[in-house]
Amino acid sequence: MRVCRFDDNRLGVVDGEHILDVTAALDAIPASTYPLPAFDPLIANLDKVLERARQLMAGAQRKKIGEVRLLSPVANPGKLVAAPVNYQKHLEEARADPGIHHQSQVIEIQRIGLFLKATSSLIGAGAPVAIRHHDRRNDHEIELAVIIGKPGTGIKKDDAWDHIAAYTIGLDMTVRGPEERSLRKSVDSYSVLGPWMVTADEMGDATNLDFQLTVNGEPRQKANTRDLVLGIPELIEYASAFYTLHPGDVIYTGTPEGVGPVRPGDVIVAEFEKIGRMEVAVTST
Repeated sequence: MRVCRFDDNRLGVVDGEHILDVTAALDAIPASTYPLPAFDPLIANLDKVLERARQLMAGAQRKKIGEVRLLSPVANPGKLVAAPVNYQKHLEEARADPGIHHQSQVIEIQRIGLFLKATSSLIGAGAPVAIRHHDRRNDHEIELAVIIGKPGTGIKKDDAWDHIAAYTIGLDMTVRGPEERSLRKSVDSYSVLGPWMVTADEMGDATNLDFQLTVNGEPRQKANTRDLVLGIPELIEYASAFYTLHPGDVIYTGTPEGVGPVRPGDVIVAEFEKIGRMEVAVTST
């Protein structure tokens, strides 16, 4: 099932070019009191919510996708985990381009590990990426994003698939410079998820997905997830070796070669096989 959040925190099921409003299905989520849970309640209760959503679909109000404002499919991720230089050609690109490496050594993912992006940087496809540091290069990076559905720590790669709730498209926007990745990639609006999430059962095999990104119609990035250095189960094993993964945590799996700058006024179009297409505007703070 393709599930989205839209407008004023409403819940929708994507049906072709339309969204079915099944917001009432959120009643299946148990009420929470302070302190709030350290996970996303929708993702933690996704099976119950979708069971109720299926009952509501026949009589649900329909809206065209273009008539709504799409929010991040995950509202409250506890962590945004990201994989640096996880495509070999991007590693080579980063090492060769001073505009990317800024005199810093670009180390292989197996040695440098993962990093975290601030959850305050998260937006959906209906919001613009707002460039803040105009004196620097600000780059696009398209990635497959994995949404964790079942908690776990010390997860073995053979069990990793059981911990995935859904997939979505990620944009890991980046300010180039000498600082640590987590700082430069955590600017407000620099973590985009959308346009919706595709549940793991509908996605099926995610290890061989074509994807591409254009800016103002110009092709920039084009690759396939089969070329990941560390695949999805290896990333889950790696991340969970250091911290517990909770429902709603998101893993950005890495970007291929072709990263490049964007400026206010640009339009980014990111497309993923089996997921769909999202159009994201670039503005200025």
